Amino acid sequence: MIDAGRSVVRTLPRLLETHGLLMHRRLLTLVLVLFASAACADPEPPAAETEESVTPSPRPDVLDLWERGVPAFGIFVPDERPRGEDGEFEGPDRLFTEEGGARLAQNPLYDYLFLDLEREYDADVVRRISQGLRSAEADERTALLVRIPPLVDAGDEVTRARIEEILDLGADGVVLPHIRDVEEARRAAGFFEDAGADVWSPANPEGTTIAMFMLEDPDAVAQAGPIADLPGYSILACGIGSLTGALGGDREAAEEGTQHVLEEARRAGLPNMITANAENVDQRIQQGFLALLASGPQADEVIEIGRAVSSR
Repeated sequence: MIDAGRSVVRTLPRLLETHGLLMHRRLLTLVLVLFASAACADPEPPAAETEESVTPSPRPDVLDLWERGVPAFGIFVPDERPRGEDGEFEGPDRLFTEEGGARLAQNPLYDYLFLDLEREYDADVVRRISQGLRSAEADERTALLVRIPPLVDAGDEVTRARIEEILDLGADGVVLPHIRDVEEARRAAGFFEDAGADVWSPANPEGTTIAMFMLEDPDAVAQAGPIADLPGYSILACGIGSLTGALGGDREAAEEGTQHVLEEARRAGLPNMITANAENVDQRIQQGFLALLASGPQADEVIEIGRAVSSR
């Protein structure tokens, strides 16, 4: 490009003179000199290579708690629809806003938020809550975990794409419910690798992304040991409500399954999450659960009790 510009500058004036256009020779020579100078200039680096375009994701504070064996507390992201006098939501569609995410980030009780999109996935909801969390000025970095529809329902390609999308939208982790067996868990861990996620795990304590698997039927719970030994994910939990339903309402058997998953998770160095209320949060902490999940109007009270029990 540079040599070609210089060649044009040298030869074109002679061509003009040959064709009787000498009167324009000086003007065109000046234009071509400017053209050649521009061609010789160093090009600006692409925008993608500038330092300003690189924005590393900060590490959520909840990981530091789990590394120290300290219980963390969170809530289900609440539906913001108003309720009528009967306590029922007004309007058919759930409501999650960026402003709501910002308010949640201001509450110092919450180490993480659990956004449940298992029945109805919506990327715009993830975007709004994530933007709200990141726009708020808070002393601590509240983590956002997003539960998506089961792999068995959505399929591999859709699940893989959703994991990548959720992480690109700024969430800290993805929760996969109803993992059925070891092979499905292995594939699920591979989806995070495909997304280029730096997954926090016992083998990668410097990671920043949270990958959580839930075992919610008897066959899956029976495989908790080999699933716990798989690499590439962060949290193993038992969905006690779904397991109770799968066992025909046998809550005692479901509790046994929950404790089995807890035992295997602790053996493998993985945190285990469970829902808790004011009556059992003390017991769940004593049992060794490191992620306590509250919901409803009493959520803050549950967390205050839990924090007191765990000396936080």
